[in-house]
Amino acid sequence: MRIERVVVDASPLIILFKSGLAGLLPQLFTEIVVPATVRQEVMANGKNDPAVTGLANAAWAIAVEDVPIPSVIAAWDLDAGESSALAQALQMNDARVLLDDRAGRNCARVLQIRTLGTVGVILLAKRRGLIGSAGEALTKIAGAGCWMSAGLLQTALIEAGEA
Repeated sequence: MRIERVVVDASPLIILFKSGLAGLLPQLFTEIVVPATVRQEVMANGKNDPAVTGLANAAWAIAVEDVPIPSVIAAWDLDAGESSALAQALQMNDARVLLDDRAGRNCARVLQIRTLGTVGVILLAKRRGLIGSAGEALTKIAGAGCWMSAGLLQTALIEAGEA
């Protein structure tokens, strides 16, 4: 099933902009929703940050006001951006949430919100022929601050057909 709509958390946006790979998002998804709190988290990094300038110029990023955080999400004590992204995705029903934080992903699983991480974006781009090498892209996102265990990296390379 093709993923059309995503609600994005701050860390994947920051990593994708810093690695030069944020342009994959509008090629992969029809609708990329950025809640206000997530936008504020990204923009707090200072005007010279590539994620700040990238998001400010990303016509594809749909800025939305935050929706109320349901108590079932608030109980997880996640950061504000993750809570906001999860609440937005929960309200949208058919959207996936793009986040990397383990606790946020666990919360999403409990709430039956489908997730995708930054590594998943790279694998999806590889499957759709948007990038030639998942390994190169994974190296770029690691250099931009995306932490991956050796096991996750190996699994990703196997899924991409590069190991």
